[in-house]
Amino acid sequence: MEIVITTENLHKIREFREMLKVLPHIDVLSLRDFPDYSLPASVGDSFESNAIAKATHTSKALNKWVLADDSGLIIPALNGAPGIKSRTYAGDDATDAENCQKVLEDLEGKDDLDRAAYLECCVAIAAPDGVKKTFKGICEGEIVTSQRGSNSFGYDAIFRKHDYDKTFSEIDEAVRIRISHRRKAFEKLQLYLETVPQDALV
Repeated sequence: MEIVITTENLHKIREFREMLKVLPHIDVLSLRDFPDYSLPASVGDSFESNAIAKATHTSKALNKWVLADDSGLIIPALNGAPGIKSRTYAGDDATDAENCQKVLEDLEGKDDLDRAAYLECCVAIAAPDGVKKTFKGICEGEIVTSQRGSNSFGYDAIFRKHDYDKTFSEIDEAVRIRISHRRKAFEKLQLYLETVPQDALV
């Protein structure tokens, strides 16, 4: 049985496959398997709407079950920024390091309370006849004062989860996957997929 995840990011592909390996009947493909397909730009006003748009568009185009996620960093002291602009916070072509640096600059001089933040992930699963379900996961923590570690992507180099003394980029990958916002969303997704007949995922 096949499900396509709507990403070409190797870090994310590896992370998704690791989380979905508990469902051995599912073969996980990615957009790297469909080089002629182009994912439309995100234009929604929430992680959920962006995930739904990506999942439904890709599912109809490829005629397959599709898993899409949209996620990012939310900092209440910055009025919710970077939010849905997490990928392009420092500019349309910004690197992860540049986005992290902009957050650090925006928080310069802020006290610990203002450095509170959380990572949010919304996962949508769709079949060619439309979206089936969405699932949300949140991971709470804070923003550290400098970029630390190189073992991940996104804002992981500046995000430290509560009760941990290392950023997501410094901790072991297996640990990060187990405690992440994506894991929380995927645990809910897993329960749903276990109820779907295997012959439906074709």
